Amino acid sequence: MQNVLQQRPTRLADLPSNPTADQKWLLVEEGFSLSREHEIESLFAVSNGYVGTRGALAEGSRLSSPATFVAGIFTVDHKTGPIPKLAVASDWVRLQVTVNGHRLHLEEGEVLEHRRMLDLRQGILWRDWRHRDSAGRITRLRFLRLASLADRHVLLQSTTLMPENYSGRVTLESIIEKPANGEYFSVVASEPYSLSHRKHQSESQFLPATVALELRSPGTGVTIAMALASEMRTEDDRHIEQEFESGEGRVVQRATWEADIGETYRFDRLVCLYTSRDTSRPAEVAAGHLEHLQSKGIESVVKRHIRAWESRWETADIKVEGDSEAQQALRFACYHLISASNPEDERVSIGARALTGEAYKGHVFWDTEIYILPFFTFTDPPSARALLTYRYRSLPAARKKAAAQGYRGALYAWESTDTGDETTPPFVLAPNGELIPILSGRLEHHISADVTYAAWQYWQATSDERFLLDAGAEIILETARFWASRGRIEEDGQYHIRKVIGPDEYHHEVDDNAYTNGMAQWNLERGAEVSRVLQTRWPELWQKIADRLQILPGEPDEWQRLAECMYTGFDPETGLFEQFQGYFGLDEIDLAEYEQRTVPMDILLGRGRIAGSKVIKQADVVMLIYLLWGRFAPEVREANFRYYEPRTGHGSSLSPSVHALVAARLGDIPLAQKYFRQAAEIDLANNMGNAAGGVHVAALGGLWQASVLGLAGMQPQEEGLTFDLHLPPNWCGLCFSVKWRGQTLRASMNHEFPYIRLKPREERYRTRGRRRS
Repeated sequence: MQNVLQQRPTRLADLPSNPTADQKWLLVEEGFSLSREHEIESLFAVSNGYVGTRGALAEGSRLSSPATFVAGIFTVDHKTGPIPKLAVASDWVRLQVTVNGHRLHLEEGEVLEHRRMLDLRQGILWRDWRHRDSAGRITRLRFLRLASLADRHVLLQSTTLMPENYSGRVTLESIIEKPANGEYFSVVASEPYSLSHRKHQSESQFLPATVALELRSPGTGVTIAMALASEMRTEDDRHIEQEFESGEGRVVQRATWEADIGETYRFDRLVCLYTSRDTSRPAEVAAGHLEHLQSKGIESVVKRHIRAWESRWETADIKVEGDSEAQQALRFACYHLISASNPEDERVSIGARALTGEAYKGHVFWDTEIYILPFFTFTDPPSARALLTYRYRSLPAARKKAAAQGYRGALYAWESTDTGDETTPPFVLAPNGELIPILSGRLEHHISADVTYAAWQYWQATSDERFLLDAGAEIILETARFWASRGRIEEDGQYHIRKVIGPDEYHHEVDDNAYTNGMAQWNLERGAEVSRVLQTRWPELWQKIADRLQILPGEPDEWQRLAECMYTGFDPETGLFEQFQGYFGLDEIDLAEYEQRTVPMDILLGRGRIAGSKVIKQADVVMLIYLLWGRFAPEVREANFRYYEPRTGHGSSLSPSVHALVAARLGDIPLAQKYFRQAAEIDLANNMGNAAGGVHVAALGGLWQASVLGLAGMQPQEEGLTFDLHLPPNWCGLCFSVKWRGQTLRASMNHEFPYIRLKPREERYRTRGRRRS
C-alpha cells in the first residue's frame, strides 16, 4: 500500500515528518466504524510514560472518549465513591474545521478516504482523511500527533488542510475545555498572551498565539499546567492570524482565511505540560519551556522525538521472519510498553491499562512486577529501576497494611496509586445488578512475593549493587518478615498459610494456595540469603539496616527454617501440586464444551458453581512452575502443565501468554502458538471485548516474555543466560537484544542454531539449542 503522505516531497506547509516507509512498522485502521471508536482510541494512544493521550478523533464523534492522563495524578470523585482514580486532563487535540459554514465531520457528508496509522517505529499517530461535503467540495486533511519521548513534557499536534476542487472560506478552531467529567478540575487561568518576542519575516508580522491553562484536582492540591502555542500558516510560510474566545472552562483559538484550490495550509499546536509534583510554579515553568521550544521550531521537536524512539528500538525490537502477524503483535506490544515507562520518575508505576484508558482507575497491580517489569529489566534497566523504586517508596504504606491486619513486615497493596495505600474497591457491580464483594485487597497477599521476585531478578540481571543497598535489600527483608508472620507451623510440623486468594480469583479464602506458598517459600529464602550477603560483603551497612528495621540476630535463620517447613501441596506420586487444599475434590467441568463462549466462565456458571469446580480463572500453579522453573524436575513441570492447562478458563488477560511461554519451554509448539495468538489478539482483535478501557499492557509484557523467555528459551541464572530454542515452524528467524550485567547481547536465531553476539566486541557465542527439522 502506497501511503498518500509519501507521494510527493515534503514542502514547507506539509507535516514536519513522514511515516515510516516499512509497512511492518505500521498499524493501519482503514475506514471508520463508529462502534469501534473506543477500542481504536485505546490502541492508537500516544504516550511517553509521563503523559498519554487516547487516539480520539480531533473533531470527535458521538462515541468519542478523548482523555489525557498524567502519570501519578489521581483524584477522588466523591459522587461515585472514595476510591482514587487516574485524573483526566483536558483534551488538547480537539479541532473543528468548517468550509463556507459547513462543518467537516466523519458522520456528515461523504468520507472518500479515511486512514489512521500508528507508526510504531517513530511513536507517531498519523491520520489521512478526504471528505466531500453536501455541496461537492472535497477537502484533504492530514494529521500528526505525538507525545515526545525526547522531552516528556511536550505534546505536538500538526495538521494540514488542502481544498482539492474549490476555493472558499475556511475556519479552523482549536478548542480546549475542561474534561467531560469536569468535576475533577476547575480552570483557574485561561488568558491568551505571547511568550515569544521573535518577529517572523512575513507580511503580517504575526506572533504565534499562546494560551495558558491551569487545572486543579479537588482534594489533592495538585495542579496541572498546560502552556499551548499554535500557529496557522500558508504554503509560502505566511502566517494566518488567530482570534481568541475565552469563557468559563473553555478557550477557542480560531483562524479564518480564504483558501485557494490546491494550496496546502498547516496548523501546528505545541503543548508543554507540568504539574505541581514537578515544580512549585508549573505554569511558569511550562511557559518558559514552551518559549524555548518555539525558538527551536516544530521540526526540531519531531526530529528529537524520532531519534529517541530509534535509540529505544535498538534494544527493544523483536524481529520475526516468516510470521507477519506475530511481527506486528510484538512490535505493537513493545510500542505500548515503551510508551508506558518513564525512567526519570521514581514516584510512579504503570497501571493495568497504562496511560491509554480509565479501566481499573489507573491502579497498579502485581501485573507490573511479574508481567511488565521483565521487559524493562532486559531492555531498559533504568526504567525497571524506577518502577522498583516506586515499590521502595511505598514501603511505609505496605508496612501499615501489614500491621493493620496483624502482621509484621511489608504487605503491599493489591491495588495502589501514588501513595502505595490500598485502593482496591470494596465491591463491584455485576451485569445482573448484584453487588459482589472484592476480597483481593484483603486476601491476595502474593503480591509481596511478586515485588520481591522482580527486585531479585533485576539485581540478578543488572548487578546493580547500588539498588540492592539503597532499596532492594529492604524490600526483600521486609517482605520475608511478612511471610514469617503470615502463617504458622501446625501440628503436622508444616508451615501453613490459610485464607488467601491466589492468582486464580475464582476461588476465595482458600488454604495453602500453591502459588502463594511457593512464592512465600522462595521469598523467605531470599530474605535469609540477602541478610547473609550483606553481612559478608557490607557488614557495616548490614548493621545499620538491621538496627533500623530492628532485625533480631536469629530472625533470618528463622526465615530459612520456615521456608524448609512450608506446606507445598506436592504429591510425589503424581508429581502434582494441589492448587489449594481441597482443590482435587472439586467438581470437574469440561471446558471443551464451552469452547465457543463469548463471556468468562464465572458469568456462565455463576459464582457459586464456579467456586465449587476445578475451573481456574488464570495461570496459578502454571505461573509458579514458570517463575521458579529451575526448582522443579522436567517431569513435574510437564505433569502440572498438562493437568491444569485444560482446566484453565483464561478469564484474565494475564493467562494466555504464560501458557504460551510454558508450552514453548515444554516443546509443545502448536499449543504455544495457539496461546500466543490468543494473547496477541486481546487488544489487536479485542477478543475479550474490553479494549475500550485501554490496552492490556501486562498482557503485552507477557507476549514479550512468551517470545524471549518462552520460544527463545532464555533463562536468567546466577552464572549467566541460557537459551533453549523452540521456534514455531513458520518462524524462519528470531532476532532480539537484551541487556545483561552492563552488556548488550544481540540474539539471532533460526531452526538450525541460535547465535549470541556481544556488542561492541563482535564476539560470537554458540548457545544451547535444539536443531529442528
